[in-house]
Amino acid sequence: MVKKCPGVDSRFIRVEIHRCPQCGYQVEIFSDELRRRCPRCKTEVFRDKTPSCIEWCAYARQCIGEEKWQELKQYLEKKPEKVDFREKILGEMTRYFTPDIKRIQHAEKVLYFAEKIMESEGGDRNVVIPAAILHDIGIKECERKYNSTNGQLQEKEGPPIARRILESLGIKEEVIEEVCQIIASHHSPGELDTLNFKIIWDADWLVNLREEFGGDRKKLEKAIDRIFLTPTGKKLARDIYL
Repeated sequence: MVKKCPGVDSRFIRVEIHRCPQCGYQVEIFSDELRRRCPRCKTEVFRDKTPSCIEWCAYARQCIGEEKWQELKQYLEKKPEKVDFREKILGEMTRYFTPDIKRIQHAEKVLYFAEKIMESEGGDRNVVIPAAILHDIGIKECERKYNSTNGQLQEKEGPPIARRILESLGIKEEVIEEVCQIIASHHSPGELDTLNFKIIWDADWLVNLREEFGGDRKKLEKAIDRIFLTPTGKKLARDIYL
């Protein structure tokens, strides 16, 4: 029997927004698609920021079918040798968590919101992007060692794993150090007071807020005022949840 990858299960397919390089139009591309034509100017827009499953999944060829597999393979072979570090770290995180699609998608969502917050607040992309992708990287080791997903245990177990991943990619030591500090405090507000930390904190809460506080509007409003650390994070939370 062919193993079914959750990446092509309709329950897990998600939409991503990619800006058309020709006219700037925001094009929706689903996670099981390689590209889509811009509705405005008809330029082909590629979904090239997220690692393709054929780069890491042993079942990809059977799962997505020969035709799509060949198409993806040919496209990836034409890509330049130099790959953006964002893509490399996403790839390492994906390989580490596979087949846990929930953890992979959580990291991708936190990254999405972190980048949205950076558009208005600033922050160091070289720190925020790896910290967003790897912020929960210790959770698997916590489950293995302690049968727990406790936040403080994640803060303990996450930094050494993140360090190994980032060192293997040749990331600068000062960046690794700050990323590990953020991971070591991402459940403990008050330990760090940097903008980069605040961006990760808000991005994580933008994903987790309803799960923690449910759908009660008054509870959500109080939580947003109390929890969020950046003006942009607070505005996004209000736009999404209120």
